[in-house]
Amino acid sequence: MRSARPVGLLLSAAAVALWAYGMTTWQPLTEPLGPWSESLPGNNAYWARDLRFMAIMTVPLGLVLAGRGQVRWGGPAVVLGGCWVAADVAIDRADLIGFDATVRLAVAGYAVLGVVAAILLWWERRTPQTREPGTTPTADRRVLTGAACVAGVLTLVAAGMESPTDREPELNQGAVVTAALLVALAVGAALAAAPARTRARVGLAVGLTVVALLGVGLVRATAPGTRLLPEAALGAVLLTGVTLLAWDWPGGRPIWWQHALAALIALVGPVVFLVATAIPMMIMMPIGATFTELAGNSPIHAADSDLLVSLAGLLSGLGMAVLLARPSVEDRRQLR
Repeated sequence: MRSARPVGLLLSAAAVALWAYGMTTWQPLTEPLGPWSESLPGNNAYWARDLRFMAIMTVPLGLVLAGRGQVRWGGPAVVLGGCWVAADVAIDRADLIGFDATVRLAVAGYAVLGVVAAILLWWERRTPQTREPGTTPTADRRVLTGAACVAGVLTLVAAGMESPTDREPELNQGAVVTAALLVALAVGAALAAAPARTRARVGLAVGLTVVALLGVGLVRATAPGTRLLPEAALGAVLLTGVTLLAWDWPGGRPIWWQHALAALIALVGPVVFLVATAIPMMIMMPIGATFTELAGNSPIHAADSDLLVSLAGLLSGLGMAVLLARPSVEDRRQLR
């Protein structure tokens, strides 16, 4: 897909702005005042951190899309994402607030993204091309489909984000914007993974985007604590749509029974993976508490848990990628 590069870079740039705004505007809202134990925050108190981390994850995913799934783009993109998280913790500790801080962070983020993108473009031009023009190797299609799966699961996490009070209007705004950005990335990566950009696939991509955005709105409109079914439905629609866009259509039409099986996996898989990753993180690996301490924020009350749901979403997305990132017919035959 020729437009994959500008679309991927545009989505990464949008994620940088979202990250900067989340750091300087939403994060201060989640930090309680006073050292007293009765003021310690509860479950999901640092929702702004999770939305911000998902914006950071969108940056390398956008670079993967811009690189059309090539390893020479994917490897540095992952390293960039890890370094960005480390920088985020240090910046969070500095407690930056206000419009000026937002602009400074955004400019710095754009500078980093621009340098990395320029280096990757230079590297690509210096490396001999082994692919035929206008084609995408199967390995690169797998990477793009996997990126779409990760973005799809992160969409569910962002759309269902909660807080101890669930009354912050900023939470609704942040969740909707972050989820919408991830929807665009999931659909764009899936379309880029398609063997050919036909009119039918483009129309499907537009329809999937509209339905997924409506699904995000439905999840946010549902009362906190009762969002499991709308989230599962959103995941089933979005991830099944990813397979319809990215997978081969032998004879010009999908193999419907395979997509029906993918729909079943998409309905159950994200919830299973999220639970399977969240429970160990709460009981055995206090990763969220470690990030809270490194950022100099108040610890979560002992009766609650400091769960880093963005990380659980990332791991769950990778799990779904293992199951669904099989765009070619031969990939799916290996499962038999």
